[in-house]
Amino acid sequence: MRVKMILPALTEAKSRYFRPIKYSLFPPLGLATLAGHLPMDDEVEIVDEHVQPLDCDDRPDIVAIEVYITSARRSYEIADHYRARGVHVCLGGLHVTSLPEEAERHADTVFLGPGDDSWSIFLRDYRAGLPAKRYHSAIRRLDEIPPVRRDLIQRARYFVPNSLVVSRGCPHHCDFCYKDSFFAGGKTYYTLAVERALQEIEALPGRHLYFLDDHLFGDRRFASALFDGMIGAGRVWQAAATVASVFDDELLAKAVDSGLRSLFVGFETLNADNLAEQNKWQNRHRNYREAVRRLHDCGVMINASFVFGMDADDRDVFMRTVDWAVAQGIETATFHILTPYPGTALWRKLNEQGRITTTNWDLYDTRHCVFEPFNLTATELEAGYRKAYEQFYGWSNIWSSANTETRWIGKLRHLAYTGAWKKFEWCWGLLIHTGLLGAARPLLETVLDGHENRASVAELTLRKCPAPDSSVSGRDAL
Repeated sequence: MRVKMILPALTEAKSRYFRPIKYSLFPPLGLATLAGHLPMDDEVEIVDEHVQPLDCDDRPDIVAIEVYITSARRSYEIADHYRARGVHVCLGGLHVTSLPEEAERHADTVFLGPGDDSWSIFLRDYRAGLPAKRYHSAIRRLDEIPPVRRDLIQRARYFVPNSLVVSRGCPHHCDFCYKDSFFAGGKTYYTLAVERALQEIEALPGRHLYFLDDHLFGDRRFASALFDGMIGAGRVWQAAATVASVFDDELLAKAVDSGLRSLFVGFETLNADNLAEQNKWQNRHRNYREAVRRLHDCGVMINASFVFGMDADDRDVFMRTVDWAVAQGIETATFHILTPYPGTALWRKLNEQGRITTTNWDLYDTRHCVFEPFNLTATELEAGYRKAYEQFYGWSNIWSSANTETRWIGKLRHLAYTGAWKKFEWCWGLLIHTGLLGAARPLLETVLDGHENRASVAELTLRKCPAPDSSVSGRDAL
């Protein structure tokens, strides 16, 4: 049997927002995981349209397409093309789970939720000549899934081929989170067995790892055992976690000892009213400044996530957020415009209020305003979002942020990491074009592991969780 698995290009791949390096970071692990369910004698191909052209002149038995909201239009074009050629087309992913009726117009079979169990059931039914129109994930466990088919991933095309996922979902339920609806109807957070995760890590070459888990620290017992197993392996790694997890002294210390060097943290907003509005309770009553200080004292760089457009935001929110992030010495920041994804609690609320202004999914990229803000106009929100990026990544603010480091080695590390990410696009494009992207990976490892002032386990565990950030008052008190 011939199976073709496709990750279509996001809409922004044809816009001014496209950054080649951003889409050359991680291979499509979701598709490679599903490919593991196929026998080795089946002919399987994975095509990531962000890094290679898609040839649609073939006629495999099955085409499986992973659909995000801003790749929906392109996904449906590909699906319609293959269906016209008599190919059985499967669609799955976040957008399909949110709007299955829409997806079914372009597919022979759709998958709702994670496909770890339903994909293998479909393959059995397909071979029997009885494939269903719709499959819904019912069993949420990872102990029986086959190994990821990394042999199908073209490692040379990606900057971070050693990406992996050892858990699914998140234990928290923020109103704006797209993933929350994806895991509805069963367990919303579950993990691999620790031994299985460590075996997968051990099999990966090189030093650098990137955990793509939504919240690697979400199960404390699992994370603690995982980090214990990684200590001494010489790895350097990056991941995502919540503000609350930074205040777990013992767990953070283990993470650092096992190689944590960069953490994506969802601060989202400096306004406590916004946190309550979006049901992001894990950030309430947390001292953001202390969270940043703890990570920096451990030698961990921060990619801070911020969302603009919540109801308590006004015209000052953009520069207030940028100024705060720069003053804390945050290395990189990711800004978003609040986006009400279909299937989320935020979508339901704004839709009931009549505030959704478009269902053109191309615009649901967190760069466009697709609803009526409360204290801002849509134009002001989009302009402020762009200004925040321009200001945070301006050379003067990059230098000011780096200058919060007390030692020159720290300043240079900050400048190298932030500057390389945003200021040398031509260089990344050249490396990608010449096939030498992997040659830059040792430089990434050097920068990540280049900070010597790390707090010891004893220093961390002696600290007490501080009170909310008293430097910000009134509506911004955290």
